[in-house]
This record gives sequence, structure tokens and C-alpha cells, in this order.
Amino acid sequence: MSRVGRLPIVIPEGVTVTVDSNNKVVAKGPMGELEKNMHKDIKIVVEGNNVIVTRPSDNKLHRALHGTTRAIINNMVIGVSKGYKKTLELVGVGYRAEVKGKKLVMNLGYSHPVEVEPVEGVTFEVEGTTKVHVKGIDKEVVGAVAADVRKWRKPEPYKGKGIKYENEVIRRKEGKTGK
Repeated sequence: MSRVGRLPIVIPEGVTVTVDSNNKVVAKGPMGELEKNMHKDIKIVVEGNNVIVTRPSDNKLHRALHGTTRAIINNMVIGVSKGYKKTLELVGVGYRAEVKGKKLVMNLGYSHPVEVEPVEGVTFEVEGTTKVHVKGIDKEVVGAVAADVRKWRKPEPYKGKGIKYENEVIRRKEGKTGK
């Protein structure tokens, strides 16, 4: 049995989860509303303040979907109750970020400033000039937007310059050695 899949999802106060006959899960909470269509074979039941996910058989597809479905629903419940945040740090001389309107504008050593438009449901916040917070209720979208921002200047291993996640460790390399 899936260790993740068999755990019940506890629904916090202020959050409602509904499942219709087509396995469409809707989670509503103080931060917003998320909905997602789940695989039709997986059985999702709301009992009291718990969501229980079960699979019909032990075939490979159902085993794979069991834990995945439970994790996705759990992420939806956490997202509508607390939200998600990824923090990026800009490391390098002259690297800075600011929010203009809803856009994130960064100076990353290119001849032009880099502008990033936020996806629906995602907001940018800048702390100081070198910390960027990507916030939203959908974990998947927040992670994708943070990865897109990081792609503009990945950290390099010699000086460590670039955009990195807050707790990311960059493996450093030694440069050329003299005679």
C-alpha cells in the first residue's frame, strides 16, 4: 500500500473540499479557490474534516496514481489555506530587482533590464534589492514561475553569480591555477 496515499488529508478550518461525480476536486479557502480534475479510477471521499483517497486495484497505474493524487489534493488544501512562497536571491555586482506595477524588473548584467510578467495567481515581492519572493496558491505554478525567473541567469560555479533559490547550495569550482 502507498505510504503517502493511505494517509488522510486533514481539512483545516475555513477550507472546504468538494468532489463531484467526475472526480473534479474543488478546494476553497481564505486565500482563494483551486480546482483540478483527477483520474476517474481513483476514489476520493470527503468524510467529516478528512479527505480519503483509495485505489481500486494493485495494478501499476493505480499504484502510481494513488500517492500522486493524494499529494496533489494535499497541496491544494495547503495552498488555499496558507499559500506558497519561493524565495530567490540575486548574487552578483550590480544585480538588482524591483517590482514595477505587477512586473518584476531585474538588472542582471545584460545590456537591457529583464522584465518578467506574472502568471495569473502569482505575485512578486522584492525584499531589499536582491531577494525576490514568488507567492501564490498553486504550488505547481509558483515553482514554475520561480524556475523561469532563475533561468535568466543560472548560478555559475566559479564566482557563484546568478539567481539562486534561498537555501540552494552552489557547488563551487576552483579556477585556473598559476605556475
